[in-house]
Amino acid sequence: MTKSPGDLVVALLLGALSVILWFQPLAETWTLAFTNERYTHLLLILPIALALIGYSVQRTESGWTGRAQAVVLLLVALLLWAFSRWGNLALGTDYRLTVAMAGLVVWWIGCFVLGLGKSAWQVYRFQLLFLLWIVPLPSVVVDEIVRGLQHGSAVTAQLLFEIVGTPTTREGSSLFLPGLELDVGAECSSIRSSMMLFVTTTLLAFVFLRTRWRRWLTVLLAVPIAIAKNGVRIATIGTLGTRVDPSYLTGRLHREGGIVFLSLALAAVCGIVWILRRKEDSANTL
Repeated sequence: MTKSPGDLVVALLLGALSVILWFQPLAETWTLAFTNERYTHLLLILPIALALIGYSVQRTESGWTGRAQAVVLLLVALLLWAFSRWGNLALGTDYRLTVAMAGLVVWWIGCFVLGLGKSAWQVYRFQLLFLLWIVPLPSVVVDEIVRGLQHGSAVTAQLLFEIVGTPTTREGSSLFLPGLELDVGAECSSIRSSMMLFVTTTLLAFVFLRTRWRRWLTVLLAVPIAIAKNGVRIATIGTLGTRVDPSYLTGRLHREGGIVFLSLALAAVCGIVWILRRKEDSANTL
């Protein structure tokens, strides 16, 4: 069955309908992104996804419709939407938001496939799946991520302190230096900059790398880089505070220096992408 021009019109109308059906989850998601630093990265996803589609726009085959696949996706999205509204999600309201927004992404993908056909999925698969970043993780999952960042950052900072000759002991996420205790609390986990790093790494891996395993490797390496980034931040502030001036422990570098260390982490990611890209180019010339 060939694709009908009317499919595109229907897809656009269904896309507009999604704003009505998912208006409340969308509003809750934007409110969460503006008011909770753990979810600030959500503001980046839709603009980046649209930019990626525009960046890699190309002509897709117009022969075969994706109508059947699109209908299945739309039905799944409706089930998720209904479950988020009336299902028994006893674990909390944030799970409802996660399920609802997952349904919205599936609905958008269904509209895309309906309007442009099955071949569009092959061309724009990454861009469409990138939209899953807009689904807010439940708070219990984010709490676990924060705890992992706290522990990893404390371990990294302890190692760095010992490298520079500062005797350090650690209990959980608390570091004990001579005359100073550093508690790596949840607010010191750098969850916001870490999520920004994960999103940006995913973007860089797609734009500049061509092989799938190299893309996945780059994204996975963002995890230890995020932990190392915060460990370096803690060790730097602690060393400056104990050896140079105690005001560093509460000064601007402590309060606003996240962008500095995020920039260092991004530089490391760019270096990895550059090396892997050169490996790809070398393999293609053989």
